Formats: sequence, structure tokens, C-alpha cells
Amino acid sequence: MSAIGSAGTEVRVTTGRLRGRTEDGVTVFRGVPFARPPVGALRLAAPVPAEPWDGVREAGAFGPPPPQSRLLGASGTDGADGDWLTVNVWSPDLGAARLPVMVWIHGGGYMYGWSGDPVFDGRVLARDGVIVVTFNHRVSAEGFGHFEGAPANRGLLDQVAALRWVRDNIAAFGGDPDRVTVFGESSGAGSIAALMVMPQAAGLFRRAIAQSVPGLFFSAELAADIAAAVAGELGLPPLAGELARLSPERLIDAGDAVADKMGGCPQWGRAAYVQSPFAPVVDGEVLPAVPWRSPADGAARDVELIAGHTRDEYRLFMAIRGDTGQITAERAATALRELAPDPEAYRAAYSGAGDERLYELVHSDWLFRMPSVRLAEAHQRRGRAHLFELTWPAPGMGGDALGACHGLGLPLTFGNLTAGAGGLLLGQEPPPAAAELSARVRAAWIAFATTGDPGWPAYEPQNRHTWVIDTEPGITAYPEETSRELWAGHAFGPLTLQVRP
Repeated sequence: MSAIGSAGTEVRVTTGRLRGRTEDGVTVFRGVPFARPPVGALRLAAPVPAEPWDGVREAGAFGPPPPQSRLLGASGTDGADGDWLTVNVWSPDLGAARLPVMVWIHGGGYMYGWSGDPVFDGRVLARDGVIVVTFNHRVSAEGFGHFEGAPANRGLLDQVAALRWVRDNIAAFGGDPDRVTVFGESSGAGSIAALMVMPQAAGLFRRAIAQSVPGLFFSAELAADIAAAVAGELGLPPLAGELARLSPERLIDAGDAVADKMGGCPQWGRAAYVQSPFAPVVDGEVLPAVPWRSPADGAARDVELIAGHTRDEYRLFMAIRGDTGQITAERAATALRELAPDPEAYRAAYSGAGDERLYELVHSDWLFRMPSVRLAEAHQRRGRAHLFELTWPAPGMGGDALGACHGLGLPLTFGNLTAGAGGLLLGQEPPPAAAELSARVRAAWIAFATTGDPGWPAYEPQNRHTWVIDTEPGITAYPEETSRELWAGHAFGPLTLQVRP
């Protein structure tokens, strides 16, 4: 790896000059502010554009991660100054003109995540001829707590601010502001689905790749009730002005405390069952509707879409929680009662499935598989959509536990096969098939970002063309038709506050 500090690695953006580094033939700029730190008077507020600087700003290090949940082992931020809202750019050729641009939105259940995760390093993708952009946004209670006096969906507003920065600055890195593709996985894909119907995001991207789209969207009433519980953990009313006096870490920890005991809050319905305290809020202003029920004049009108999921989405969560081999008939019955549109129809349709398989299927379907398909189905009525399913089994953790699990698309998308989550999912010595499959996925995503054609037919109701990603990828009718038919009448509306017992 080499770093060259010269005029050849300098660019001018709207706020000043930047000096990047050349690494493996790609020039990278890290930690560039796209908004002012959301602290002090800007705490729990909509993002404000970054201030200009004098001289040349060194852009060699990632900005600090935003304050985030510690439930899955994430550490607190070391950015005491709040300089979390930063962007990173990988360019294969600063002198190029109008290269396609791919902007990554990370996942993490709307509770954690950082653009500096090594699995998101953009060098491999960029070497294939695209500009790669990653960025941070506020998460957990800081980004999605629905407090009085604060704008809704601040995490989504941060994403809009980052996309505006791309529009205004990406030409300086060799990119085409009219050829921007957003891509993301899990809550990053849910964010993309939301952006597609947000008026403020209209015109900021031309294409979208949504991998494992979660169906979690909250009504304003549900989000406000959860926010009141978060504030109650701190002995305060759910008022932004009161909460902003506390450190972000204290607010995040209060959100974690609520998540930890959500199972005892039946008024929160399915959100409590899956212990998810934060999600995009259908507030009627920032986010006017759930993506699959949006008016045709939304931001998605002119957007081309790829959506899809893995075959065994929920198996990773079961492995992490030690549930593999531990699902009882009672737990399976509870899962079907809580999540399935019709529990008895589910059992009949999957008559050969045991309790653990039913438990896994209904979680996979409700959380990710059916929302991903529903997004493609809704979008093909107003634009062009392509559908995929990843069925190649992950070789990590002994090779049997994971299947084609949630998150497997991350190392395959970026080509970083042993970094971050890649080492867990693929093992520290991935088989040759992993590199071959990653090359195919990257080629399809880059072709789509470049031309709008990923290499397989668009999804439509008659043939339901789906790219099945396996050792030998192929194009078939949608493989999970049993589940699709079971969920065909389910609205996937925003989760609502239930009547208190």
C-alpha cells in the first residue's frame, strides 16, 4: 500500500481542498465532513451543511463512528467533538470524466454501523471503473428516536444530506452526478426503500440496489410511545430540548435498555417481539408512506431498482443467539402467531417442515424475504425492477450452520472476503468459489450502475424472472413461490401501537 502526498491526490470540493492517498492504484479520501457536527445547538436537529476550511485538509483517516448501540458489542464513539457525519470516496481515476458512482448505505438494524468497517473498503469495486462512496449517519435514538421538538427520521435526513454532497462534489473525483446508484443491505436497504419515496431525496440518485430489505416501518404513534419509554429511562419527558442536554452516549444507552426489555411490552406488538426499538417513521412529512404503498409521483418515479434477499435470512441470527437446534414447538407456535399472516396456512403450505424450520422460515419471510419481493413488485408498476435471491451457502462457522444467510452479500458485494464480517461468513481461507461468485456479483452491480442492465430480465408478474446467485448462477421464476403466495395479501403497513391489555 502506498500513500502519495502530492497535487495528484488533491481535489477541491465546495468547502475547500482535500488531500487523499493512493492505495493499490485507487485514490481514497476519508473522513470528509458533509454536515456540521450534530452537537450543541444542532443536537437532535436536521443536518446542516459542513462549514468551509482554509488550506488543504488531510483526508487520510475515517471519521469516528456515530454513537451507537452496544448490544452487539459495538464500542462507543471516540469523537467527542461530534464530527460523525463524514463521507469517504474511492476513485480509480481523478482525471476521469463522468464515471458511474455507487453510494453505499450501511446496515445495522438502524442501531449501529460505521462506514469505516473494513468489509466496506471500496478499493476492489473502484478498480473496476466506478467511484465508490460510503458515509456515516446517525443511528439508534440519535438518528431515529421520535422525540417532540425534533425532526423525524434524522438518520434518513443525514443520508439525504450525504447524497446532496455527492451531487455537488462527485465530479471533482471523476464521477457523474447524473449517474448515481445507491446500494445497501439490511437497514441500509430499508433506508434506500424509504429514500425512494421521500420528497427530499427526489433526483438525488438514478438507480438503487436494495439487498435484504427489512419490512420494519413504524407509525408515528408507535415510535412516539417507544421514544417516551427511552426518555423515561433517563427520568425525562420525550422532549428534544431536555434530552439534548445529555450526552449522546446516555441517550443511546437508554435506547439499549428499552430494547433489552421490549419483550414485556405487548402494546408495541411485532416491534416488541423482534426487539427492534427503532425504524423509519411514517410521519407523513419526511416519510409520507411505506415504500410499497407510495404514490407514483414519489422520488422513485424515475429510479431503476434491483431488490433481493438471501434464501436463509434468519439463520445467522439463530446461530449468533445460540438458537440452532433449540427451537421448541412452543417457540415455533409463538413465532407463527406473532408474524405469519395465517399460522395454519403456513403449517399446511410447509407440511414437511419441523418446528425449527417453521420458526426460521416465518422470521426470514416477515423480516426480509417478502418485503424485498414486495418492493420489487410495487416498483415494477411504476418503473423497472430486477429481483435476485442468493442461495450459495456460506462456508464459515464450519460450513453447515449458516446456509445462504443474512449478511452474506456484504463480502461478495465489496470483494473483501476476509475483512470484517467476511471472515465470519466465508472463513479465513475462503474457497475459490467465493472469489468467483464475488466477481459475478460485482460485475452485475457495476453493469447496472453503468447502464441500468444487470444482465438478467426485469421482474414482472407473468414470469417473475429472478437471478439465483449460486455456484452456477441462473435465471428462473422466483424460487420462493410458496411464501410469496402466503404473503400476497399482507399489507406490510407501518407497525402500530396496540391496545394496552
